[in-house]
Amino acid sequence: METFPMSYRQWRTMKIQCSDSSHNVHLSPVSQNNITRLPELAFDRLQLSDQELCGGQRRTFGRFVARGAVLDEEYWTAAWLRSEAHYESLSYMRHVASYKRKYAEEEFYGLKRRCSGQEGNSLKCFCIVAVKKEEKNVRRTVLNSVVGTLDLSIRQFLQGETFPGEVKRASAILMGHEAYDAHRYAYVANVCVSKYARRQGIASNMLYLATDVAISAGVKRLFVCVNADNKPAQDLYRKTGFELVEAAPLLKDQRLLMCMELKS
Repeated sequence: METFPMSYRQWRTMKIQCSDSSHNVHLSPVSQNNITRLPELAFDRLQLSDQELCGGQRRTFGRFVARGAVLDEEYWTAAWLRSEAHYESLSYMRHVASYKRKYAEEEFYGLKRRCSGQEGNSLKCFCIVAVKKEEKNVRRTVLNSVVGTLDLSIRQFLQGETFPGEVKRASAILMGHEAYDAHRYAYVANVCVSKYARRQGIASNMLYLATDVAISAGVKRLFVCVNADNKPAQDLYRKTGFELVEAAPLLKDQRLLMCMELKS
């Protein structure tokens, strides 16, 4: 049994039974003037069918499909999965459920702002989700369909950088306009998969789709940071084509920088 909190005016809890262990679609970004509360989320909303989804890059594998998030409920479920992953090793904490709800709500706000181009230094941000593949005569709720998520952002190097964080960011001045395409790069973050759906190729296929989207955006390099002690994650990234950036020092939070060279 998975429990997903929902927040609109006040917190409520709904239990969802798990039955197994951009164009032509309206997106609703969070307005800059109205980002202090959640939109009215329908937690019994059914996942969109293939006929209702038009366009957009996707990757089909096994029983799942990786694609860009469309519905607010998909963004919320992605935020909740990230909260679950963040507190997975801290389940013993007192009041952990309250912390998870707060984390998910803040991540939802931030995610919608990033994907609306309203936050951070990203030129563009995508929320990729993995959902259960549509089956004949089976309709699932969004909450019971989304099993994985990651962020992909398109960024631009600051002056003097050849990889993210190489120089002290004393100035946010970007490269000249003529160098715009040459100095852009892609960055992956917040890769997580629902606990009950792991070891089914979900993370690697979301990364493959992120690579395709980055190539379509015209960038030449894709970066990701990983904890120095997280060997499984490092193995995952190496499997999908990333290599350690030897020139990059260990970051202050004990993370390594990895990079993939992209070919169109």
